[in-house]
Amino acid sequence: MRLLENECYLQDLRSVSGMDLPWEKLRGKRFLISGATGMIGCTLIQVLMDRNDRFALGCSVTALGRNMEKGHERLGEYWGRDDFTFVRCDINDMENLRGAVREAAAEPEGGALCVDYIFHAASNTHPLAYASDPIGTVVTNIIGLNNLLELASELGAERFLFASSNEIYGENRGDIERFDEKYCGYIDCNTMRAGYTESKRAGEALCQAYIRQKGLDVVIPRFTRSFGPTLLKTDTKALSQFIWKGAAGEDIVLKSAGTQYFSYTYVMDAVSGLLTCLTKGVCGEAYNIADESCDIRLKDLARIIADYTGRQVVFEIPDEAETAGYSKATKALLDSSRLKALGWKAQFPIRTALEHTIDILREISSGS
Repeated sequence: MRLLENECYLQDLRSVSGMDLPWEKLRGKRFLISGATGMIGCTLIQVLMDRNDRFALGCSVTALGRNMEKGHERLGEYWGRDDFTFVRCDINDMENLRGAVREAAAEPEGGALCVDYIFHAASNTHPLAYASDPIGTVVTNIIGLNNLLELASELGAERFLFASSNEIYGENRGDIERFDEKYCGYIDCNTMRAGYTESKRAGEALCQAYIRQKGLDVVIPRFTRSFGPTLLKTDTKALSQFIWKGAAGEDIVLKSAGTQYFSYTYVMDAVSGLLTCLTKGVCGEAYNIADESCDIRLKDLARIIADYTGRQVVFEIPDEAETAGYSKATKALLDSSRLKALGWKAQFPIRTALEHTIDILREISSGS
């Protein structure tokens, strides 16, 4: 079974594609999305395609990814449609990127190249990737971003969105309960793990430079630890592994005391927050995408999943590669007041989101 054949998933998806937004701003627009096969990029594309199908939005998507086979696996339903193109390219190679986009996004019969909205979501986003490819982590968040910002400037894009992260806040210094967008915690930059955090910080600074120097319109959604049915099996974040274990009917493996206290976000709420930033956000501003209903300790997450799936929580010592990629933060709760002031509201509390994710993945895996 494919994701889009699952009724629960479709209902969740349509809760986003049918939400009250100024969709007219997106009518007939062209999107360029890097990281298109990732969890958030893939879900955003599905929402836009569903909006096209049910409400005649008339937008088109050029999806960028490194692997054509993976692109077809994740987004194969849209292959051959006039409003969707998947382009295999390396965003860290400017000439390769520029050539691929020009080939995919040019108007027919020699018309002008046009891209209205660019969303940069390509990045390593989990511990094993940070540990095994630390250079690629930094390069994609800075050089890949610079290439896409430059392309946006060349093409006169209306708006650019850079997918940033709660990681930019670092460790809580103990002086605040929730991180607002101005908070800056402690980061030891002389570690391999800091490559992700520091490159996201540098990426945000680069966005501000393009706003100032080239007049680009940029908004920065800051995602927290996101999860949902579009997560990848290769994702080594603790919650992702809990979910895959639960969906497979296995015990939940906890590799720490589980006292870490974090904000989490269901992927549908993450995408609805992203679309709110796109259509209502202010140029130059960053917006936390999180909700208090999904603030929880790691051990409690493990217990919810174990109880729901009828399994046990067991402890296991992490290997060296995993440990190297783990965040050292122990408390990271986000203040989303700025985004909520734009009218955003989360639809999925943590227990509902976890149950939907597990149920959907179980049904897809069983093929029923």
